[in-house]
Amino acid sequence: MGQISLEGMEFFAYHGYYDEEQKIGNKYSIDLYIKTDLSSAAESDKLKDTINYEDLYQLVLEVMQTKHRLLEHVAHEVIQKVKETYSNVKSVKVGVSKFNPPIGGICERARVVISR
Repeated sequence: MGQISLEGMEFFAYHGYYDEEQKIGNKYSIDLYIKTDLSSAAESDKLKDTINYEDLYQLVLEVMQTKHRLLEHVAHEVIQKVKETYSNVKSVKVGVSKFNPPIGGICERARVVISR
């Protein structure tokens, strides 16, 4: 078993509970952790034997381009897409951060983490 991680992926997207957030947009960060068997790729040194990082990024980008109300739903959608696309994935953990959330005070970011 091994882990593939893509950390600190940044996107400008239009998620948010409030309609205004979905109009003006905000900066988001995604951390993705996937547990899978990496032994074949480690032995072969061939991209076909692992999960391509570029493909994972594109999958996350697709989710980020669709408006969602909650960060929890964004994380859920990323997990669903990963599991639908890669049958060999044992578990997925996703952290979603929203920078400068509208909470009425100073807060660098709001973050949710979901694992499945």
